[in-house]
Amino acid sequence: MKHILYIGNKLNSTKTNTTSIEVLGRLLENEKYTVAYSSSYQNKFVRFFDMIFSVIKSRSKVDVVLIDAYSTQNFYYALVVSQLCRFFKLKYIPILHGGNLPNRLKNNPKLSRLIFSKSYINISPSLYLKKAFEDFGYTNTTYIPNAIEIEKYSFNNRIIQTPKILWVRSFKEIYNPQMAIRVLKNLKNDGIDASLCMVGPDGGLLKEVKQLAEQLQVNVKFTGKLTKAEWINLSKDYNVFINTTNFDNMPISVIEAMALALPVVSTNVGGIPFLIKHEKQGILVEQNNEQEMANAIKYLIDNKSKTEDIVKNARQNVEQFSWNNVKQLWFDVL
Repeated sequence: MKHILYIGNKLNSTKTNTTSIEVLGRLLENEKYTVAYSSSYQNKFVRFFDMIFSVIKSRSKVDVVLIDAYSTQNFYYALVVSQLCRFFKLKYIPILHGGNLPNRLKNNPKLSRLIFSKSYINISPSLYLKKAFEDFGYTNTTYIPNAIEIEKYSFNNRIIQTPKILWVRSFKEIYNPQMAIRVLKNLKNDGIDASLCMVGPDGGLLKEVKQLAEQLQVNVKFTGKLTKAEWINLSKDYNVFINTTNFDNMPISVIEAMALALPVVSTNVGGIPFLIKHEKQGILVEQNNEQEMANAIKYLIDNKSKTEDIVKNARQNVEQFSWNNVKQLWFDVL
């Protein structure tokens, strides 16, 4: 069986949600692949040098290197690691994350080509990024969606009378958590007794978001980071899931919400419209438009049969992301 070195942010800290490296790595291990990881160091510089050292140390032991490739600062981790793999003649496979990667391809074409045109293959978890990469000439890109263990997500049809809203992301600018607060305020202003729970680690904006809730005089439950099992259990008490992000690729939290029969209202950005067809598997609204998102939640309340159809369609859609379906795609690549 293949030996894999997986390069990514395996942090498992109170400040980060579970990342792809933790989910996919474990699933591959369960399929009897040997997987080594780098890196779990919290300090960015130490983590960076650990990634480099891991490639050097493992160069004669591994068959392939998986590299989580993001559009922000971690893009440069992928750049250095990929070039090190080329130097040692190691096959490497970037796994594409981050809805803003197309802008990286546009703004840094030479650096992007160094990573993505020389790879064994590029793995895109979304059809959105696959198309974007192909538009830039990267024909060595294939689609393998983010996987979930669908049997862990029970389908519980919910009746929405009073909206109990759930938000699950990191409190970072890219995910626009302030919008969730303003959505709740709009519903309150319309006389709707809505509630909001925000789940996720502090990515730098938690204090600001709490201050906004106080300023707008709305009561919001903040849980901090929860394990996957904890937030899935918590979701039983809620009946609407909102995704307020400014950029996105194929967010696993949205896929999980769809699997749990939570009707999803999301901003129409990045890879989201490739995952959700408007009014068929969820409701899509304009980026940063809290009034439109509040109206979409009211639509779900007022159209119960339509909402039932949406959650059923959503569940059917995400069943394709079951690991039992996805794993064969990984077997074919590896």
